[in-house]
Amino acid sequence: MRRPRRYEEQPAGGHTPGATGKPLEELVRGWRARPPERQAYREQSLAIHGLICAKCAREFDYKDRHLLTVHHKDGNWKNNPPDGSNWENLCVYCHDDEHSRGSST
Repeated sequence: MRRPRRYEEQPAGGHTPGATGKPLEELVRGWRARPPERQAYREQSLAIHGLICAKCAREFDYKDRHLLTVHHKDGNWKNNPPDGSNWENLCVYCHDDEHSRGSST
């Protein structure tokens, strides 16, 4: 079994290509260039719908809120209306289950 590469062993140029083949720095620049409302839709959804899974009704608090994800009801992650009508908060387990079924609802 190969050991993982350490940071110092990364390829020359200071980046590791992502799955898209683009350098990491380019991907980060692209993400940062996105409008703030697209970056913040998770926080908006948590504020609108609360810290509860819409599927299993498990309640979360501040320390474990990282286990809640935003599911896009129509399957389009770019559709982020400010009223939250396309979002539902799902725990990571229910979100994984939802996508493993091939369902977008």
